[in-house]
Amino acid sequence: MLRYILLDRLFLIGLFVINLFGTIYGYLWYESQLSITPAIFLIFVPDSPTASLFFTIFLLFFIFRKHVPYIEALAIITLFKYGIWAVVMNLLTLLIEGSLSWQGYMLMASHGAMAIQGLLYAPFYKIKLRHIVFAAIWTLHNDVIDYVFEMMPTYSTLAEYMNEIGYFTFWLSIVSILIAYKLAKGKETSF
Repeated sequence: MLRYILLDRLFLIGLFVINLFGTIYGYLWYESQLSITPAIFLIFVPDSPTASLFFTIFLLFFIFRKHVPYIEALAIITLFKYGIWAVVMNLLTLLIEGSLSWQGYMLMASHGAMAIQGLLYAPFYKIKLRHIVFAAIWTLHNDVIDYVFEMMPTYSTLAEYMNEIGYFTFWLSIVSILIAYKLAKGKETSF
């Protein structure tokens, strides 16, 4: 039943439209931060909308029964990573401040859905080991840009915990890469 729904053309088109608008909204959310970001780092700052963009591109091709394995690998790894990351950061904000705005709860729901949708489509990806290696390098490089060059999203409440958040994020990247590898392992994983 779930497989039937995930492959239904109208469902795929709806999911594509939702992700497209979510991606656009995400980039708009980063607008003020992007306006002060050096050009060399621009592609690495809007983490969640870029993850959503990868999945949106996957969906566009998947609707037409085409595959883009590098994008698929980037999608599964980054959707899971930034989906979980945003949920944890909002929970941490709730813990520290004692409350969370409605936008915080909306971000938790939408980012939780990001992580889930990336995993739900894992059986349909055509990922090989080389695609995972590429996406892993992108993901870990992004962590360096965020936490070494300090180009991460700004959360004023959490600013004093950046070292701990960076450490958590690195290990979340590793877990995300391992999940992608594990889900692709049953398939062809040669270069």
